[in-house]
Amino acid sequence: MTSREENKAKIKVMQRRKVQSLIKEKRRVHFMRYLSWRFKRLQKGWRKPKGIDAKMRLQRKGYPPIVKVGYKGNKFIRGLHPSGLIPVVVSSVKDLESLSSDVHIVYISSSVGIRKRLTLLEAAKKRNLKIANGGSYGL
Repeated sequence: MTSREENKAKIKVMQRRKVQSLIKEKRRVHFMRYLSWRFKRLQKGWRKPKGIDAKMRLQRKGYPPIVKVGYKGNKFIRGLHPSGLIPVVVSSVKDLESLSSDVHIVYISSSVGIRKRLTLLEAAKKRNLKIANGGSYGL
């Protein structure tokens, strides 16, 4: 490896570490449905409060936060895997050909059966690709 290639590799590693640190710093807010803490029949999933007297809609002190654009994640890390790699859903060996091991992480599609999944796992292993949902299939 020449010094120029080594420098490129070092820069790539530094950029990935920077992305990983940004992902770790990311603030996660879990938005709750209004009054879901009071009534068991209401699920916790987010619903916008629309009642005329809803204190949460009025953003009163002591009530959980409501969804706003300010909670949006950093543009550079949005949609990335926590490792800093770009997730790609794969359903055939052909899909693996265009992927790079230092940029992408593979998710095998849920519609893929076990036989095809095993061939995908072997092909990904040959290309040194990381698999997020590989499971333990004896490989």
